[in-house]
Amino acid sequence: MKKLITLSMLFAASLGFAQDAEEKKVSISGSVDTYYRTNLTSTDAALPLFEDGSPTGEFAAQAPGTSFANQTGFALGFANLIATYEGEKTGAVADLAFGTRAFQSVGGDTDLFINQLYAYWNVSDVTTLTLGRFNTYLGYEVISPVGNFNYSTSYLFSSGPFSHVGLKADFALSDDFSLMAAIMNATDTNNNLTGDYALGLQLGYKGQFLNFYYDNDAVLGFEVDYTGGFDLSDEFYLGINAAYQNSNDAGFYGAALYPQYALSDDFTLGLRGEFFGTYVDIDGVDDNTIFATTLTGSYSIENLTIKPEIRLDSFGNDVEPFVDGDLEATSSLASFTLAAIYAF
Repeated sequence: MKKLITLSMLFAASLGFAQDAEEKKVSISGSVDTYYRTNLTSTDAALPLFEDGSPTGEFAAQAPGTSFANQTGFALGFANLIATYEGEKTGAVADLAFGTRAFQSVGGDTDLFINQLYAYWNVSDVTTLTLGRFNTYLGYEVISPVGNFNYSTSYLFSSGPFSHVGLKADFALSDDFSLMAAIMNATDTNNNLTGDYALGLQLGYKGQFLNFYYDNDAVLGFEVDYTGGFDLSDEFYLGINAAYQNSNDAGFYGAALYPQYALSDDFTLGLRGEFFGTYVDIDGVDDNTIFATTLTGSYSIENLTIKPEIRLDSFGNDVEPFVDGDLEATSSLASFTLAAIYAF
């Protein structure tokens, strides 16, 4: 009987040791964010939307025409939970999110959203294969606010891809050069019901990336994008993004600068200046042009980051999508946002 008890204890101990060894390969991370936003030059109340001068029956608050952080008053971003399993040569990532920031990227606002879900294989020291859903390689900004300096997002980010489903191969060609090639469903498409596929390519050199996307006009058509940045000093960083997209002779183009200056170890001040345009190939006339300026402060306390932000959006070409305090049509909107982001 004692031998049986001893063997049982040894088995349980060995099982527990094996479980501990397995658990060390699993890591959990994530974030939560929430914010307050108010319009400085317009009302916060929802107003009827108009189309050709006739009420549509829909109502919306005045907000910049970009993704996320566009509600008024106190509002929620999203909760993000990332589970990562890392083996010797293989691994997997499950990135799950809940909240409006996640679901606006796929056109919904309820239930659980799969932000990323993929498996990878480190074939060699220089080659990695990834299969599944992963966030886009194009652009300066990302879905999660943890990865962005500004809390609100740019027009370039909001117009380009959010995520891809497919197979990509990453090659570390040298300490300075990298290459990524991918075949994917058309952007932001989980279930391919059309038979359309997209090709992706990225060339990297010392933190500067030239990105290409092509899907034969299934969704985006063709997009070329440059993303990079430079440390101009220990305190001063300059980020850069520029893109051009065309699908059936219509699309967008633009550029944005992201100067950021660290005033202390805990507080950084940053500006996003963006010029963005959309076009339809009719007599070579732009459909719309936008200039948006966003000033953001970032103060960190342990894992908590507090971001006050002032933003001004101005439309050109006699476009007046907003109303002022007197409910008169206007081409510009100023707004203030205070966000709290906790990463773990």
